Amino acid sequence: MTSAQTSPIAFLKGHGTENDFVIVPDPDNGIDLPAAVVARLCDRRAGIGGDGVLHVVRSAAHPEARAMADEAEWFMDYRNADGSVAEMCGNGVRVFARYLEHAGLITAGEVAVATRGGVKRVHLDKDGSVTVSMGRALLPEAGVTVTVGDRSWPARNVNMGNPHAVAFVDSLDHAGDLHAEPPYSPAEVYPDGVNIEFVVDRGPRHVAMRVHERGAAETRSCGTGACAVAVATARRDGADPAETGAPVTYTVDVLGGTLLITEHPDGAVEMTGPAVIVAEGTVDPDWLVGGTAGNVTATA
Repeated sequence: MTSAQTSPIAFLKGHGTENDFVIVPDPDNGIDLPAAVVARLCDRRAGIGGDGVLHVVRSAAHPEARAMADEAEWFMDYRNADGSVAEMCGNGVRVFARYLEHAGLITAGEVAVATRGGVKRVHLDKDGSVTVSMGRALLPEAGVTVTVGDRSWPARNVNMGNPHAVAFVDSLDHAGDLHAEPPYSPAEVYPDGVNIEFVVDRGPRHVAMRVHERGAAETRSCGTGACAVAVATARRDGADPAETGAPVTYTVDVLGGTLLITEHPDGAVEMTGPAVIVAEGTVDPDWLVGGTAGNVTATA
């Protein structure tokens, strides 16, 4: 937040399968969002509350996105709840696209969204669901062992523009409380940290997961994590669309709902799920920078 910022700041609140976000519209990139400000916005007791912040900026106005401006007008400047910068958020990009439609900046149909993980193609379906082309999964050979209490599991390394470690377990309860990041080794496999998914089978091509997200602890859902889980599960099951020439689809249950993940023969991964705007209002800048006189107002 710049010292010159004295007027109330508009925000919205949205979620995708209960992975929730504070949305800060800022087309000209005039609002500074240091880590402390993001954490204050995301505080569930003293702030608005969220798993992260979706900073909505025109690509041409942001130094990290200018090179993508010809391909995507809007940049999702995503921050985790602790203020750290993240490459990508699958649920976030669906909510981001829903906000653009809500604000009248786009119409239903196709939209390109610039992210630190590249340009993502998004389709807003007439039934209210949103489908995102998430790009290709990378499967680095180096994996890790994840430990919770006295249990340990090998975890598959999957990168969806951000890093994931996918562990198959007998019960989701074995993941523990997920307040703190589960230890993993060797740590050098993920020098910038990792999102850790714990996965159980629910039926044919149907799994359920819990996740510890970098910078946010356990969340109700993780879109890139669901994609990583689907790809890791397909390989575990011996399915590789690049070899068979046929797409493979998995239903992935998260704590906040269900996502449908399809991997195509060309490697492209698509995710379909809901995205909802639930409220909007203003934030007093005095409160946001730590003052005591400020307040938050919102309307559903």
